[in-house]
Amino acid sequence: MRRRYALIALCSLLVACQQPQQQGVSNQPQSTVEVKSQVQTLSLQPLSSGLAKEDNAALKQAFAQKQSHVWLEGNGIVKKLLPDDTKGAKHQRFLVTIAPEQTLLFAHNIDLAQRADVNVGDQVQFKGEYIYNPKGGIMHWTHHDPNGKQGGWIKVNGQTYE
Repeated sequence: MRRRYALIALCSLLVACQQPQQQGVSNQPQSTVEVKSQVQTLSLQPLSSGLAKEDNAALKQAFAQKQSHVWLEGNGIVKKLLPDDTKGAKHQRFLVTIAPEQTLLFAHNIDLAQRADVNVGDQVQFKGEYIYNPKGGIMHWTHHDPNGKQGGWIKVNGQTYE
């Protein structure tokens, strides 16, 4: 509830700053709060229950606590494409940056799911099983479960791969 009031107050302040100044009106601050510079662009996240997913808080927490075998959702930017892992079940591999200090290695099973059409710089959303490693973690089970239990997915450029 506090976020909603803070958002309303911020929007009111921005509207007031964008109104044209009237001739002969002093530009002195009218309260003890003085604005040092004007904001040119404001990018606000929508208030929703999915906020933790948007900032990858659960993934960051799993990494910090060295947790494994945790089903999580998140998003990030494809950083690097890697060669497929062809030992045993084939896996498409790529790195995704989810925070400035954390990347995930994706191991997407292409024996069970279609290869994801990802390129460096693409924004991806995903759900899968997180496995801790000191480099940031591994995301796998990003496909349907052939046994009908919990499965994951990768979404990129309007396409879902499961």
